[in-house]
Amino acid sequence: MSIVVQEVTKYFGLQKALDNVSFEVKTGEIVGFLGPNGAGKSTMMKIITGFIPATSGKVFVNDLESGNDNTEVRKIIGYLPENNPLYPEMYVKEYLGFVASIYKSAIPVKKQVDNIIEATGLAPEQKKKIGSLSKGYRQRVGLAQALIHDPSVLILDEATTGLDPNQIVEIRNLIKEAGREKTVMLSTHIMQEVEAICDRVIIIDKGIIVANEAKANIYSMLRQPKQVVQVEFDKDISEIILPGYDNIKSARRIKNNIWIIEAECEEDIRPALFNFAVNNNLTVLSLQKNESNLEEVFRHLTNG
Repeated sequence: MSIVVQEVTKYFGLQKALDNVSFEVKTGEIVGFLGPNGAGKSTMMKIITGFIPATSGKVFVNDLESGNDNTEVRKIIGYLPENNPLYPEMYVKEYLGFVASIYKSAIPVKKQVDNIIEATGLAPEQKKKIGSLSKGYRQRVGLAQALIHDPSVLILDEATTGLDPNQIVEIRNLIKEAGREKTVMLSTHIMQEVEAICDRVIIIDKGIIVANEAKANIYSMLRQPKQVVQVEFDKDISEIILPGYDNIKSARRIKNNIWIIEAECEEDIRPALFNFAVNNNLTVLSLQKNESNLEEVFRHLTNG
């Protein structure tokens, strides 16, 4: 395992930020770490990276115990914190050279800087001062400093904050590419981002892990019928009857001639709805199967 968190609890004074948190992240996994504001996401990430200590419990990164005095752990972690602290008076290329020199890699600093500038799309801005950059480009600089020493573990706290849609896609692709060889733990409020790139989802609420599932399985935690189908007919009807389907939980009109049908059966009910329309001289104007999404699961588990 790349990251192993064992029964971590963290107090700030009398306030408990993390409550006996345990989870593991496998080598080569991209894991989405989600939670409402104040749930403990950033605190957990700071403990993993060794920036703050846990009150109790242990964290291991590549079998090394993490702590605020363990420089060996910091060498193998790339960390982009939520607030992305940078030196605004430094030029982009100058700053990245400074960061690269700290890690004392066998790769020449110039080569490290040139490679990461190309990978993160910073070439047009490399000769500008960081303080003059847009928020999106400052975020890219933060991601570049996290990746420049080629870490095996990448911790990203709100990595795409402030980016426009095109930049989000570019950074998302960069994270996916990194995830082929690295372990990535990604905190974000953008659910589409998690659905697009993550293998597994961990959700934390009030300092407690409430979900830890493969992305494909996370939707089963939303307690709802197996099928939810929305259909619109061209004419008004009083009810929908589907012979042979005993597991229809409800069929209710939500607007004009639009109906929502909830069913517990495994068999797709849409062909039966077409037959119902034909038998009742109706035209189906639209028919869609509503799929669960991560936002619904998140709201359900965090009482949003």
